[in-house]
Amino acid sequence: MAELLGPRERGDPETHIPAFEVMIMTDRIFSLAALTVLELSPPEMVEVAARTGYSHVGLRLVPATPEEQHFPLVADGELRRRTLARLRDTGVKVLDLEILRLKPETRVADFAPILAVGAEFGGSELLVAGNDPDEARLTDNFAALCDLARDYGIHPHLEFMPWTDVRDLKQAMRIVENAGRDNGCVLVDAFHFDRSGSSLDDLARLAPGRTRYVQLCDVAGPRPDDMDEILRQARNERRFPGDGDCDLVGLLRALPATVPLSLEIPTLRLMEQGVSAQERARMALDKAREVLSRV
Repeated sequence: MAELLGPRERGDPETHIPAFEVMIMTDRIFSLAALTVLELSPPEMVEVAARTGYSHVGLRLVPATPEEQHFPLVADGELRRRTLARLRDTGVKVLDLEILRLKPETRVADFAPILAVGAEFGGSELLVAGNDPDEARLTDNFAALCDLARDYGIHPHLEFMPWTDVRDLKQAMRIVENAGRDNGCVLVDAFHFDRSGSSLDDLARLAPGRTRYVQLCDVAGPRPDDMDEILRQARNERRFPGDGDCDLVGLLRALPATVPLSLEIPTLRLMEQGVSAQERARMALDKAREVLSRV
């Protein structure tokens, strides 16, 4: 951890941080997404969230790519114990869990152990990616996942991403509505909203009950023609809220007034410049609050 956190930020996993040190906004939940500080282990991420003013975190139970650094919470019982202890000691809670992919070969029942771990942490929202070109099968699998997740008190959110088989908000809404499950939701991510060409008019047709959290970041420059470049930006070079070109004020005004905000803002450039995970998390939250003050 020495390369990630300063002297006060480091410490034994059993160190107690009083709950009053966690700044909880009564009118809005801010959650620190794993991708913002992906180099941190889950207990470290919880501590950084507590020290920088977040009330919640998102836990990445399954890696998004084979290449990324991953901490195996599902398989590692000791890591789960340490993470649960840090959550208890800080008062930080878990908002969302990620990431499950619905593929042609998916057997939804196989996700049960992952959902059980998510429920152990108290997570109520689940990020789901659609990686199946057969929309009818994808819809059926999403419905089955919703049925399975209901037993754990979890709400699956289908996230549209322009390089997946759920490319934009309209398609995500169609799949979730056709699945017909009351715990099925759509995940709106500001980056994907912009890069997929989705519109505020589309968003106005999303029922408030179909979104229980959103992912907030900003986006710089026009939409690239190259999908590989869009993917690179999504995973490595987003902007803090207010530092890009996305109409975040318009986006937030179109969403339920108190919807929780997960700050998912990978900034590889800042990491390479030596900006610590704690400082990046703090910058993300400060910028998000500035934008929210204009809504």
